[in-house]
Amino acid sequence: MPDRKTLLLTGASRGIGHATVKRFASAGWRVITCSRHPFPEDCPWEMGEEDHIQLDLADPQSTMDAVEQIRARLPGGRLEALVNNAGISPKGPQGERLTTLTTDLRDWGKVFHVNFFAPVVLARGLRAELAAAQGAIVNVTSIAGARVHPFAGAAYGTSKAALAALTREMAHDFGPLGVRVNAIAPGEIETAILSPGTEKMAEQLPLRRLGKPEEVARTIYYLCTAESSYVTGVEIEINGGQHV
Repeated sequence: MPDRKTLLLTGASRGIGHATVKRFASAGWRVITCSRHPFPEDCPWEMGEEDHIQLDLADPQSTMDAVEQIRARLPGGRLEALVNNAGISPKGPQGERLTTLTTDLRDWGKVFHVNFFAPVVLARGLRAELAAAQGAIVNVTSIAGARVHPFAGAAYGTSKAALAALTREMAHDFGPLGVRVNAIAPGEIETAILSPGTEKMAEQLPLRRLGKPEEVARTIYYLCTAESSYVTGVEIEINGGQHV
């Protein structure tokens, strides 16, 4: 399929990432996934294992090296979409939220490398391929980037706030290349790694329920397709009204 579009997705192995793979694959896209985990055998999408790159986004050199691997898998020199979904949020020994006072300084560095610097490295490294396709970048931020969250830690929240600011800067810088850059900020989404008490929080939301990964994936898809061709530099909140 010479005209087949390609998505590069980080953090593809579960939750929102997994739903995003399924949404794009069902529309006929080729999906190249990046994760620190090896490709899981039970994943159903075509060419999944061949189009999976195992790398540690917390390691800057590993991320820079991966750019060359990715470029080698783009024989047409085009990349229609880059979705920076990978994110980490370390917890304390009892699973508790880590604050500015209790987060180890080395953990601050790891969180920012995965959540903030990796999107910069990938976008800059693949800018020629994105420009050739007049492609789109979507950064996955979080409601924790705009307010203190009861479960997400301080390093996570500040890294997501920085990623929201980076989205604006990237939209400004990549726009002249014909590349759009937007962000989505999910709230409480029903995944396998929900913190205890999240369901209770959902009872207080205007929509009175958790979000589904598929609902987030649909918004990501919108931002990567022609339906949003004049949308850039925005952060769409997907949180059932949690921000109001």
